[in-house]
Amino acid sequence: MPRTHPATRDEVIQLLLAHRTLGDAPREELEWLADHGELRDYEIGDVFIQPDALPTEMIIVFAGDGAVYVERGGEKKKFLEWRAGDVTGMLPYSRMKKAPGVSKTEHPLLGLVINVSCFRELTVQCPVVTERLVHIMIDRARQFSATDWQLDKLASLGRLSAGLAHELNNPASAVARAARTLVDKLAKAEAAARELGALNLGEREITLIDNMREGNAFPRMTGVFSAIERADREEEVGEWLDAHGADPDTAQSLSENGVPVFALDDLARAVPDEALDTALRSVAAGVTTRLLAEDIERAATRIHDLVGAIKRFTYMDRATVREPADISQGVSDTIAVLGSKAKAKSASVRIDIPSDLPKVGAYGGELNQVWSNLIDNALDALPEQGGEITVSARPDNNARVVVRIADNGSGIPADVLPRIFDPFFTTKPMGQGTGLGLDISRRIVASHDGTIDVDSKPGKTEFRVSLPVLK
Repeated sequence: MPRTHPATRDEVIQLLLAHRTLGDAPREELEWLADHGELRDYEIGDVFIQPDALPTEMIIVFAGDGAVYVERGGEKKKFLEWRAGDVTGMLPYSRMKKAPGVSKTEHPLLGLVINVSCFRELTVQCPVVTERLVHIMIDRARQFSATDWQLDKLASLGRLSAGLAHELNNPASAVARAARTLVDKLAKAEAAARELGALNLGEREITLIDNMREGNAFPRMTGVFSAIERADREEEVGEWLDAHGADPDTAQSLSENGVPVFALDDLARAVPDEALDTALRSVAAGVTTRLLAEDIERAATRIHDLVGAIKRFTYMDRATVREPADISQGVSDTIAVLGSKAKAKSASVRIDIPSDLPKVGAYGGELNQVWSNLIDNALDALPEQGGEITVSARPDNNARVVVRIADNGSGIPADVLPRIFDPFFTTKPMGQGTGLGLDISRRIVASHDGTIDVDSKPGKTEFRVSLPVLK
C-alpha cells in the first residue's frame, strides 16, 4: 500500500526542479504544486488505478516506473508505460471517464500526488504547468488511439491466421504431394518412351498413344468420385488389363486419371499384341504426369491468389496515403481470407456489388479492417447451419457509397445495441473479443468522413457504412 514519504517543502521543490517534464516551469508554479500535493512511496505491484474506475489523482513521478495493463484475448498485456520524469493518472481537462486497465508499479516509485479537486485552481495558478500537462494528455490520447488501432489490427490478423494457414496448407500440401509423385512418374514415362522407341511402331500408332497420353483421344471422366465409384472403375480397368494379359499395376493410374475402357479397346486394336503392355504403361505414365502438373498449377495458382488477397487486404505494398479504393475488391479479399471460418460454419456469403460502383478515397488497408471486423462479427452471430451473410453496396445520389453487411443471426439485444460502439465493450466470451473492433471501425469510418450505423432484430442485423465518393 502507498504511504506518505517524509520530506520538507524545500525537498519536494528540489525534486520538482529536477523533473524532466516540469522542472523548467516557473518556480512559483512548482511551489504551488509542492504546497498542494502529497509525496508518496509506492511498493512493487501497488495498484493505484483500478480498471473501469474513475481516476481521481495525478502523479508526478520522480523515481521508479509502472505501467497500465489491459486485458486482450484473455490475458493482461502492457498497454502504456511511465517512469521517472513522467506525469501519469488523471490530467486537467481530460475527459477520461474510466481507466482502460489496471495501473500498477513495477519498481518502487516516488511521486507527488495532486487530487483532481485542485485542478481548477491549478489551471489558474500554474499556466505553464497546465500547458505541459495538456500536451502530455494529447500525446497520451494519440498513443492510446494508435495502440488501440494496432491491437485491433493484430487481433484481426490473429483471427485470420488460423484460417489462412488452413487455406494455404491445402494447396501447399497438394503441391508437395504431386511433386513427390511426379518424380516417380516421370522416371516411368521416360522408361516407357525408350521401350516404345525400340518397338518401331508406325506413325498412326504413335499418334494414338500420344493423343491418349495428352487426354485428347477420349472425353475425360473426371470429377469428385466416391470411394465405391473409384473402386468400381479400378476393378473394371483391372479386369480389362487381365483379359488382355497386360500389367495390372497400371490399373490404378489409368482409372484414377479417367481413361475409359473404350479408349483402351481402341488402343488394343491399333497396336500389336507385343506392344500393348508398353503402350499402356506409356499412356498411364503420360496421363498421370500431365494431371499431376495440372494439380501443381492449380494449387500454386490458389496460393498465388491467396497471397494476392492478403497483400491487397493489408495493403502491404502501398503507402499510407489516401488513394482510390475499390470496395468490391476489398470485400472480396476480406471474404477470401475469412473463407475458412465461413466454411467451418457452413455459411453462405454473397456479394452484391455492381462493377461500376464509384470508388472512395481510403488510407491503406483501413477500410479492409472495417470489412473484416463487420464480416467476422456477422460470422460469429450466425447459427451453426443455414447462416447467410450478404454484402451489398450502392451509390447514393452519386455523392456517397453505402455498404450494407447483413446477416440472419440472432440479432443484437435491445439493451446492448446502444453500447456496441463503446471501446472495450464486448458480448463475446472471455478471450474471444477485445471490445475494440466496432469502436475502431467507427473511428476509421469517421476518419474517412463517413458514418456507420446498425439496425438489428431477431433474424436480421444490418450494418451500414456510408462513405463519400472520390471526386
